[in-house]
Amino acid sequence: MNALLTSAVAGLTAGGTYALLGVCAVFTYRLVAVVNFTGAAIGTAGTFALIALYEAGFPIWPSVLAGIAAGTLTGVTVGYIMTRWFGEASASTKAAVTVALLVGLIAVGLRLTGGQHPHNMPELFPGSAFRLAGVEVTIASVLTIGLAVLFTILSDLFLHRTKVGLNLRALADRPMAAELLGVRVQLLSLLVWGMTGAFTTFALMIIAPQRSPNFMTLSLLVVPALAAALVGVFRSFWWTLAGGIALGVVEGLASSIDSISQYRSAIPFLVVLAVLLWSQREARWDEAR
Repeated sequence: MNALLTSAVAGLTAGGTYALLGVCAVFTYRLVAVVNFTGAAIGTAGTFALIALYEAGFPIWPSVLAGIAAGTLTGVTVGYIMTRWFGEASASTKAAVTVALLVGLIAVGLRLTGGQHPHNMPELFPGSAFRLAGVEVTIASVLTIGLAVLFTILSDLFLHRTKVGLNLRALADRPMAAELLGVRVQLLSLLVWGMTGAFTTFALMIIAPQRSPNFMTLSLLVVPALAAALVGVFRSFWWTLAGGIALGVVEGLASSIDSISQYRSAIPFLVVLAVLLWSQREARWDEAR
């Protein structure tokens, strides 16, 4: 039992990251109507900017700030492509474009970072924060979950309590009409892409030392992020937060069970399948009747 608890707690760091990436995906979808497959790759670009500076001998925290700036710039660049050429495209077209951009970012990233070559990723927040039932909870776990909760609260308040948030909701629903009414569509869209780029970059900087630090592995964290977003039906920030944390805990538990530990990477796909089947239950039931 103690081993299971230890594994569950160990999964909190990943869970917090999945939750934050998922909330960012929901935030992007609700405000600019894009199912974004590039979220983790954008954060990975900023993370590897940090790694490159750190390996070159630069101080750690200036390198972190530079990496966050690089992630923000990458997010703005992707956002510019989406708003400049695909602003009026259908949702399926936008999603397909972000998949193509994901492939392109991974290809360029692997080329620039040496493919599977190991890198020296600094641990930003080493050590234990406190003990829970005799199990050490790391500072990284607390920070990733705290960052996910903070972004969830800010996103919820931003959408419902601010004029800019209302303008962005109008942008997602009727971009052409919003532009005709004087809403600065492109500027607000780029703001969304840059903001999510900054948050995802910092989250991946925290989790990267626990993962294989290569560009593809970190970029593909978009899969559990989108699984968490599906739990929230791409609408609810709070359900997405809960889904991401739960997914990390389940992965942690699976890693402690020898018979299924090698299959734990398939858990996000099973979650996606289960949510999609559940969402279609009423249609299937009506058809069966």
